[in-house]
Amino acid sequence: MDHLTAIRALNDMLLAEMPEYQLQAREFSQDTAGQRRLLRNLMNVRPPMPLKQEFLAMQDELLSAERDNKGVVDGITLPTVSGHPQIAIWRGDITRLNVDAIVNAANSALLGCFCPCHGCIDNAIHSTAGLQLRDECNQIMQGQGCPEPAGRAKLTKGYNLPAQYVLHTVGPIVQGHVTARDREELASCYRSCLELAAVHGLASVAFCCISTGEFHFPNREAAEIAVKTVTDFLQTPSSIQKVIFNVFKDADKQIYQKLLGPSTAVEAAR
Repeated sequence: MDHLTAIRALNDMLLAEMPEYQLQAREFSQDTAGQRRLLRNLMNVRPPMPLKQEFLAMQDELLSAERDNKGVVDGITLPTVSGHPQIAIWRGDITRLNVDAIVNAANSALLGCFCPCHGCIDNAIHSTAGLQLRDECNQIMQGQGCPEPAGRAKLTKGYNLPAQYVLHTVGPIVQGHVTARDREELASCYRSCLELAAVHGLASVAFCCISTGEFHFPNREAAEIAVKTVTDFLQTPSSIQKVIFNVFKDADKQIYQKLLGPSTAVEAAR
């Protein structure tokens, strides 16, 4: 089955489950780009419900091929910061990193982003991992029975990501001025992720810039909290051997370089 045929087959299966989107689906072009965008739209809006093995097999084959085509980056071999032998900075797409766990800046529902093709990291991670990730998150939340509080962490499999696991954490939402509670909750996000990773014996963790996007935490102050929390944690022996600060914007790269030293080595995004 060729690439476009596989995408169309997946779209057909999702539209059979969600016929209310049939009319909107006709607005997408029939070429590969249009049908692939439709697929991501449908995956983003699909609520948690049982997944058919036929769909999963086809989805996984498609996503794994796209992962390999995009290129996997080995997080272990990324150069570390001078004076911080366990810390690296990498600018690029976190869904390309081959590490034990990447960190997802989630919302309190912990089910991923339901806005079609939204640009947030939550959407990117769920779209790359596959629908199994939302299903596992739903099982966790059904067992928990309440929204996820800020500052904690949950661990799931990575499915079609290069990373073996995903650490989901809900950062504080800043409304106006940053409060002491905002600062403590953000520090707790980093600390909770590292503690949970260590409990599971993980060796490498890649952090996104938690709360700095639509949650409005100022980038510089968020980075200061991230660096202090991580460096403090690494003072105590654990399974964690490498922490990667993953940045997507050049402004964040410069902030982390200034905080960690001018000799910081950064792997440029490809």
